[in-house]
Amino acid sequence: MQFKFNLSAPMNQISLDNVRSTYRFYAPLYDRVFGAAFEPGRVALGEAVSALRPPSILEVGVGTGLILGRYPATSLITGIDISREMLDIAQERAAKLNGHNIRLVAMDAEKMDFPDGCFDCVAMPYVLSVTPDPQRLIAEIRRVCKRDGTILILNHFSGSRLWWFLERTVQSMANKIGFRSDFCYNEQILKHDWEIKSVKKVNFLGLSKLVEIRNV
Repeated sequence: MQFKFNLSAPMNQISLDNVRSTYRFYAPLYDRVFGAAFEPGRVALGEAVSALRPPSILEVGVGTGLILGRYPATSLITGIDISREMLDIAQERAAKLNGHNIRLVAMDAEKMDFPDGCFDCVAMPYVLSVTPDPQRLIAEIRRVCKRDGTILILNHFSGSRLWWFLERTVQSMANKIGFRSDFCYNEQILKHDWEIKSVKKVNFLGLSKLVEIRNV
């Protein structure tokens, strides 16, 4: 059996309203449904940030705050998310993290209110393939990250033969479930003029990648 991946085909579209409604539904269920399954990737991301010990961190798509406790307590941590329902849960979690300096804000990551170059490190866990305009999001994270700062992208990328059937099944439902399965690493990561420092496969059977980037 041969697997063919059409990398030139346009991605399925996701609307901003769909993202909001999807995560309004997921919010009370998210930790139970997606917590354990994606935890190895979160652990790897937390370790990568801790090794850097950046003075300031922006987490884009902070969700319910599952990674907040893994960031260095010495860092000024800012988390943003478009879902207020998810942020409410993250706020409860942050309140229990004594010694951490955490600020949580409801914000569209494709149109951030932050000035240029204000964060030493930008972490983006499981967000790139669930945003309406990935290229606009990448432009924004590069804008708010300091020159030569670190960008960490944790995400699923299509193309693995092991996940071919699941990706094809989910592809037609992208706008209903708020997730793109047809998401190419070459098109979304390699085409940009930044420096890729490392790529690590994470989660079950390498479903996701953790990409460390220098914002040159």
